[in-house]
Amino acid sequence: MLDQGTKNLMVFEGIASILFGVSAVFWPGLTIRTLLYLFASFVLVVGLINMMSGIFSIKTNPSSWYLKLLVGALELGVGVYLLRHPRVTFATFILLIGFSLIVNGLFRIVISLSEKLPATLKTMLLVAGLLSLVVGVVVLFQPVASGVAFVWLLGLFALLSGPVILAAALEQSPAKK
Repeated sequence: MLDQGTKNLMVFEGIASILFGVSAVFWPGLTIRTLLYLFASFVLVVGLINMMSGIFSIKTNPSSWYLKLLVGALELGVGVYLLRHPRVTFATFILLIGFSLIVNGLFRIVISLSEKLPATLKTMLLVAGLLSLVVGVVVLFQPVASGVAFVWLLGLFALLSGPVILAAALEQSPAKK
């Protein structure tokens, strides 16, 4: 079972994902630099959330808290790198996005399979992890499909994974009496 702090962080992560997705999908004139800043901000927020979640779960999940902390630190590193180097090449940006999504997906899959969680939460985390993994692989192996299709792919991923994460957090709300 998740503690209240982790649930709240998952709600924030879901909202951040939805906001990023809406920005990417419904902002047709999005430039690569604007996308870079949006993605960097998103990864920074998710990285902070994962690090805080790792700290909150030291006592409740002694087998995986360090994994959350490590993934959060990696995401923070990517976000800081992108913000400090806004003129990175498109290829570097694609690689960072693809690897970030793959690491995040693997992290969610491992957590969903290794922790003792309710079945619905395991399923939702597994779905979010698989979605992240698939989109990360597509981004890495189809970098030529850039431009609007690339932005839409990222946006659709965020719009699909955000509600799944949000639902997973809300599913774990205290039982109604």
